[in-house]
Amino acid sequence: MRTVALVVVFLAGVTTAAAAQSALKDAYKADFVIGAALNEAQITGQDARGDAIVEAQFNSISPENCLKWERVHPQPHRYDFSIPDQYVAFGEKNRMFVVGHTLVWHNQTPDWVFRDGKGKLLGRKALLKRLRNHIYTVVGRYKGRIKSWDVVNEALNEDGSLRQSLWLKIIGESYIAKAFRYAHEADPTAELTYNDYNIENEVKRAGAVALIKKLKAEGVPITTVGIQGHYTLDSPDLKLLDEGIDAYSKLGVKVAITELDVDVLPRKNLPVTADIAVNLAQDPALNPYVNGLPDAVQQQLAERYAAIFEICLKHRGTVDRVTLWGVTDADSWHNGWPIRGRTAYSLLFNRAGKPKPAYDMVIQETGR
Repeated sequence: MRTVALVVVFLAGVTTAAAAQSALKDAYKADFVIGAALNEAQITGQDARGDAIVEAQFNSISPENCLKWERVHPQPHRYDFSIPDQYVAFGEKNRMFVVGHTLVWHNQTPDWVFRDGKGKLLGRKALLKRLRNHIYTVVGRYKGRIKSWDVVNEALNEDGSLRQSLWLKIIGESYIAKAFRYAHEADPTAELTYNDYNIENEVKRAGAVALIKKLKAEGVPITTVGIQGHYTLDSPDLKLLDEGIDAYSKLGVKVAITELDVDVLPRKNLPVTADIAVNLAQDPALNPYVNGLPDAVQQQLAERYAAIFEICLKHRGTVDRVTLWGVTDADSWHNGWPIRGRTAYSLLFNRAGKPKPAYDMVIQETGR
């Protein structure tokens, strides 16, 4: 295990030779691609500092929001590709592995998708037609350009059962297989991912394993399982990540860590989750680092990130992508979730765009 003395050196501002000479994408070039999720300001060039970090450090990108249904297909007969087109062009310009996120989700999907002109819920056939048309239009537009799609997002409950979304209630559990088949038909070359949070945890993992086995047995073209990786300093136990990657690899799929960040802020009794519906009340005690992160917590964050990357490196060959959910701490969704208006420190670059001690330790992992 890493020594406290080593981390103290980092915290004093001394950068390792490896960190000084290498970017993330270069340090891990023999192992897997390293990605970042881009917000609209970065996609449109309004955040020049963020763009410079992305171009220097990463060789893969994911979109935070612009390809979600409510943004790209806000009305029945209107698509808005203005931001997605810029997103894909940014990735191509910088020769990056471009990811599409996400085609089917219970959140950020307009209500009209599930209802007819009178507001009544659609039948199964009509909803499948809308799903097919949406996927054919969006995936087809970027055929051969977006290399990997998060096809279905967060379809499982914590107990491993299927979430009672309108997709499930109207179509039945076959909506998942249908979505993957439609995506494959629209672009046979794209990698196709089932993406979810907490699927390294034993109970939910069992549900995900059963789902993937069923899809594979039916010949559904799924290539990848996406473990989101929204973690805290002490949860989950990372042996679960190790075991989870191993379990999915045995199913014949690749694994991507799709939305990695580490929340250092307290949450009261909220279990580790990425449910965007959670909205806790304001409490100054839950926003303790407004004026900066103490060295001791900075050390914990660095150790945590190093341990995560250590596991990913152990499973190189199965893990083919690790994506950070944001570029700098200023971009982290933890500034507004699960409590609005907090000061988060969840990523590898601080608000000034400078690499943090966690960055140095992640770089150093490749030399161990």
